[in-house]
Amino acid sequence: MEPRRVGTFSEQVRGLSDERHHRDWLAANPRIQVHFTPTSGSWLNLVEVWFGIIERQAIHRGTFGSVKDLNAKIRAFVDGWNDRCHPFVWTKTADEILKKANRQTTSNTGH
Repeated sequence: MEPRRVGTFSEQVRGLSDERHHRDWLAANPRIQVHFTPTSGSWLNLVEVWFGIIERQAIHRGTFGSVKDLNAKIRAFVDGWNDRCHPFVWTKTADEILKKANRQTTSNTGH
């Protein structure tokens, strides 16, 4: 049997609907849904920040006897966060961010 080429993730996603075994597997596992997520989805960065906050402030180094206990701890944290809610505040202006993002490199290391 010839080894199957796996390809890059984007190739796999593009080819997903063309491969019968993927379609069959997804049909047999209806809880799993594949969604296209654009690489420029900056809102995902905020979601990752939020999950990081929950991990560091609510569940890091915690001991939970069950998933129910873990869910209760996360729910209590979210409820407390919402009671003290405040928006994420950008500390720099858009111009400052763009200036830094578009700055020239100071050396050419040839990597």
